[in-house]
Amino acid sequence: MDMFKKNQGGFNIISNKNQVHGGYGAGMIDLSSVSSIILSEEEAVIDVGALHAKSAVEKGVKFSMNKEDVPNGKKYWLVWVAVDTGEAGSYYAGVTACEMLIDREARRGWKILADHVNKMDYAMKRRYILDGLSEKEKENLRTLLSTHNPDMWERSPQELKDMLV
Repeated sequence: MDMFKKNQGGFNIISNKNQVHGGYGAGMIDLSSVSSIILSEEEAVIDVGALHAKSAVEKGVKFSMNKEDVPNGKKYWLVWVAVDTGEAGSYYAGVTACEMLIDREARRGWKILADHVNKMDYAMKRRYILDGLSEKEKENLRTLLSTHNPDMWERSPQELKDMLV
């Protein structure tokens, strides 16, 4: 997955702290505590482009809601991670995963956008939903979360750690 090695552009997420123009951004979802990970059997990589459906694996792919349209698709997971701060410090407060199939050669993919949106919402609501991940995918996700910020991993609930064993 050498496409992850390319330089990733940054995104400016509107925070609820923005008070420009008398409340510009009012009613918008605050994504300042949400990040996205692209997960596969090979690796787990933080890719903030996924917040806007523009991750490295999604770029240039036309998506369908029919799995049959992607017979040679490779399985990827979009993992939403919400961070919160407790008395001891920041921790992984919500982690959810949604499946997608991508055939890079054919530039075709399958995903259910409503599932991706709902799972992001569940992560923001501090839930852990990791159904369907293989043992290797769980290991890759656990490794990324624990090495990215060991202190946050240590402060995270045992429920999350148990799900990734």
